[in-house]
Amino acid sequence: LYIGGATRPARSGATYDTVNPATGLAWAAVPDAGEEDVDDAVAAARSAFAEGEWPTLTAAQRGRLMRRLADIVRRDAEELARIETTDNGKVYRETVAQCRGLGDYFEYFAGAADKLEGTVIPSGKPAFHVYPRHEPLGVVGAIMPWNSPLQLLIFKLAPALAAGCAVVA
Repeated sequence: LYIGGATRPARSGATYDTVNPATGLAWAAVPDAGEEDVDDAVAAARSAFAEGEWPTLTAAQRGRLMRRLADIVRRDAEELARIETTDNGKVYRETVAQCRGLGDYFEYFAGAADKLEGTVIPSGKPAFHVYPRHEPLGVVGAIMPWNSPLQLLIFKLAPALAAGCAVVA
């Protein structure tokens, strides 16, 4: 588990094997997170959101960092695809095609981050101005299904990060 900037076991110490469907053999043992671990992750994300830099960055700054992340994901696409295929058995050619496109999601939302704009909304009162204010809301919970977990994580992660939110996956 990666919680609060550190890797750690589940509080219970429990693990489970993830099995390569092609071989039927375990290829990794991973922490089996329980309710307390989820609570810890949410608390850490709330703390990071309240005290961290990410939500206070300008949209342009978040966009620059997300573009760097897009470059890293593109650079490591084949390794990410190999891990994804080993873990869930999806055909490698399909997984590598998905992973090669993942950087595009970060790139798109990096570009969208500083394009959010508002308008003045008529209030019915001549001395008042009403306008939308774009600000991060807090912690986003992201749940990924089994069939394309990395791709479906990034579908959720990119817009949440662009908005300045913290994410628990």
